[in-house]
Amino acid sequence: MEPRGRGRGRGRHSPSTAPVVVRYEESERGSGSKEKNSSADSDSVEMRVGKLSIGDDKPAASGFDICPPKQAGSVVLKPPLFLKNREKRQSSNSRSNVVVSLRPGMVFLKGYLSLSDQEMIVKRCRELGVGSGGFYQPGYGEDTKMHLKMMCLGKNWDPQSGQYGDRRPFDGAKPPQIPPEFHSHVHSALKDSNALLPSISPDICIVNFYSQTGRLGLHQDKDESPDSLRLGLPVISFSIGDSADFLYADHRDLDQPQKLLLQSGDVLIFGGPSRNIFHGVASIHPNTAPNLLLQHTNLRPGRLNLTFRRFLT
Repeated sequence: MEPRGRGRGRGRHSPSTAPVVVRYEESERGSGSKEKNSSADSDSVEMRVGKLSIGDDKPAASGFDICPPKQAGSVVLKPPLFLKNREKRQSSNSRSNVVVSLRPGMVFLKGYLSLSDQEMIVKRCRELGVGSGGFYQPGYGEDTKMHLKMMCLGKNWDPQSGQYGDRRPFDGAKPPQIPPEFHSHVHSALKDSNALLPSISPDICIVNFYSQTGRLGLHQDKDESPDSLRLGLPVISFSIGDSADFLYADHRDLDQPQKLLLQSGDVLIFGGPSRNIFHGVASIHPNTAPNLLLQHTNLRPGRLNLTFRRFLT
């Protein structure tokens, strides 16, 4: 979900130790796979009390590339056949997997997006992300930048004011439109969730790319219009890439929030009575993205998250 500003109730979470996992596609994921795990990284995406501010650096001519070109001469180690076959089986079963009702208005669609769906979403985000209005790195307080790249589609969300607009205030760029293919997946997920939530045609999509050290404290998504919030119009979240520990609770200061592992291809929906839940990301699990996804897209190490919602003007 999107980072919030102005002291919107970010909880702090201690980083958890990532499991040791053998990686078969190390060479394909680029130089970004070795990140320094400094104290700044551990707090890099936690919201602190204070006003969010965009970093002083002017945006580059092109945005952040989530799928950098493969380096010439790199050696690719293909995953074992059993892993490839398992991922293909999981992909073929998409949209028929388990649908779990976590609480009223909150539904988890496990492995909903097929591998080909995920590849398409990654490639479209990459195309949009390197252009005007694409990925940039927000910051908060005292020149500290978050280890998180953000791109808005449809409408821009301004971290400083917590408001939506037609253009980004720091460079005047207009957000790209939400691709029609994304709309199709949102409509299908809402229909298949059986959550009895209002159907929406999203006019907002916030795309976040978390590094492997990314965190996001507990917060609420409550900057949409009063009517959108009053009607409980749902937020639909797509997870792609590395797995993440997702936290949710009724209160920000809860000592032990509920935890859900979100893996590549999972879809989470919350609306109605669960529309204003506090939620966040406790940790990213390195080297857990599907090997075939990495092989076909060269997605950087980390997690790509798309959240769709309706502002309802």
